[in-house]
Amino acid sequence: MKQFPKDFLWGAASASFQVEGARNEDGKTDSIWDATSPGHIKRNLNGDVTCDHYHRYKEDVALMKELGLKSYRFSISWPRVMPKRGVINERGIKFYQNLTDELLKAGIEPFCTLYHWDLPMWVYNEGGWENPQIVKEFTEYVKVVVEAISDRVRYWTTFNEPACFIGFGYFDGRQAPFRINRMEKEQKFRDLARISKNVLLCHGEAVKIIRSCSKRADSQVGFALNARNFVAYDDTEAGIEKARRQMFDIDEGSFMAANWWADPMILGKAPKYMEDILSEEELKLICQPLDFFGYNVYFANNYNADASAPDKGWAGMPRTQMGWAITPEVLYWSPKFLYERYHLPILITENGMSNLDFVMSDGKVHDPQRIDYMERYLGELHHAMEDGILVIGYTAWSIMDNFEWAEGFDPRFGLIYVDYRTQERIPKDSFYWYQNVIRENGLRD
Repeated sequence: MKQFPKDFLWGAASASFQVEGARNEDGKTDSIWDATSPGHIKRNLNGDVTCDHYHRYKEDVALMKELGLKSYRFSISWPRVMPKRGVINERGIKFYQNLTDELLKAGIEPFCTLYHWDLPMWVYNEGGWENPQIVKEFTEYVKVVVEAISDRVRYWTTFNEPACFIGFGYFDGRQAPFRINRMEKEQKFRDLARISKNVLLCHGEAVKIIRSCSKRADSQVGFALNARNFVAYDDTEAGIEKARRQMFDIDEGSFMAANWWADPMILGKAPKYMEDILSEEELKLICQPLDFFGYNVYFANNYNADASAPDKGWAGMPRTQMGWAITPEVLYWSPKFLYERYHLPILITENGMSNLDFVMSDGKVHDPQRIDYMERYLGELHHAMEDGILVIGYTAWSIMDNFEWAEGFDPRFGLIYVDYRTQERIPKDSFYWYQNVIRENGLRD
């Protein structure tokens, strides 16, 4: 048996826009994903209803309790809480108070992400992440959330995957607001640095607010980054150092290099292209004390071949429904490289796989590929812990099938199957497998 520490945080996650639905209900206004998505989502679908979690949260929490979760990572919808400048929507706040109450009643630790991509349109129309004014707007929003639920919430992440919502949203056109920057590399990096600065300042302000205004003294604060991941092809010193160097190579990875975000947040150090736009005073604000390094990780880039990045992938290698290479070793090497550079406990805030799941003739959803995937990845994470890497938790993505951004509803990441026609929930085989892992606090050999 591969045992995990007795206080290991076994969790699962979702995001507000991906599961809540209730687009125009109870005072919520549009986010950029509501307003700018038409024409960008596969099969011309939208997030108006998704999993209807807004109305079905009690049913969903009951399933989480059955699963045995220690924590549930959810995010707050900024336009549900603050639908206009200076307007606090009490009905939106009440939803998150009810959700956290229900989680606590079920014995599940609420784990709150303050921003998971659904920027209010009223903020976007004022310049969004390009406008330094957003620091003030975000700060006011965070104050409202902390005041409303910090008596219930211990674990916080400020941002989820800024590399995606900035890099893919404002530069590559793959995510809302679907903007494309066609500048040459040097100018593009300068533009990216200017916008990233606003995110970093928002992060620093948010951590300060949680530290000073939380109603509980044991708050744990971090973020949830994603980045390019590289695994060592062999155990030679040269092979390991090459993989490490690639993970922190800004010239190659730009906004997808882990240090683009983490160096300012943790080391108080401006990365390349930000040296002349981040003052010492700003770096002090950004570099607030953190309790953990939250990391979302799915695959190793040096096995995830595409036309611009030839690598070690081979024809027909195992891939998920998203086309991502299945590389369990990434849960060994990425925590190792991050822990050795930043010396913060690692919390895996997302890991999982999209699969071709459907209800079979026996009325059940059998997903042996996901079980095998999770078993292998968790085995590598356990290996990292055996080698001295401090890992405090693992969060499966996702608790249920949901709206997978521009990919629509085809990719199914969930431990729970959702029939979007009827909103029926069906726990998959992986749900029961993960339930047993949590119960035994380990993997069977």
